[in-house]
Amino acid sequence: MDTVDSLMLDAKQAILDDQHRKFQVLHREGRWPEALKQFQVTMASATDLLNDSLRLLEETLAAHGANGSPPPDPPTA
Repeated sequence: MDTVDSLMLDAKQAILDDQHRKFQVLHREGRWPEALKQFQVTMASATDLLNDSLRLLEETLAAHGANGSPPPDPPTA
């Protein structure tokens, strides 16, 4: 995984966090039809982030498996 991949995942995480925050506001305000629509958007964002994360993990594992080296240590926060 390179810097571009990491930035992309960070951006998608920020979008997901924002979508979730919007859902929570609508839910607290009792705006149920809007909250339901926002929930669907939030779940779509979560799906996108998870799919990209899985794709990058599979690519990383495949690349390291092809050359016989162990996978890299996970990044530290």
